[in-house]
Amino acid sequence: MPNIASAADAELILKLYDLRREAEMRKARDFIANFWPENVDQVKKVFMNFGAGENAYFRQVITYWEMAAALVLHGTINEELFFATQGEMWFVLSKFRPFLDELRAFANAPEFLKNIETVATRTEKGRQRLQDTEARIRKFREMSKAAASR
Repeated sequence: MPNIASAADAELILKLYDLRREAEMRKARDFIANFWPENVDQVKKVFMNFGAGENAYFRQVITYWEMAAALVLHGTINEELFFATQGEMWFVLSKFRPFLDELRAFANAPEFLKNIETVATRTEKGRQRLQDTEARIRKFREMSKAAASR
């Protein structure tokens, strides 16, 4: 029998949603949504540009989803409810997954995006969503590149 989500799970999901609507978080999410790195050096440039708005936005979105994934991993939020309501986390992972090994080595941070990666890949359903999202990301990257070249 599946683990039934509780009212407390629902409250936490709604709190996560409210946090995503906060003004600075919206700006950070918008930055990530429109950031289409084609190589690891483009990610490193943002990653290492401390003090820049883009770096703050990058860190804000990454740490938000790392925190949300940690809540799932520690049993604080029902995983099935999280899966049903938090697709953006797979989008974030899909954008940076091609560069993940290099970023972890570069920053000497083997745990970078680890919570997100674990939640996203530990079930067959999660792995399938990741595959589907990565296919969409590849298409979006191509569309973004084509638009920029016009």
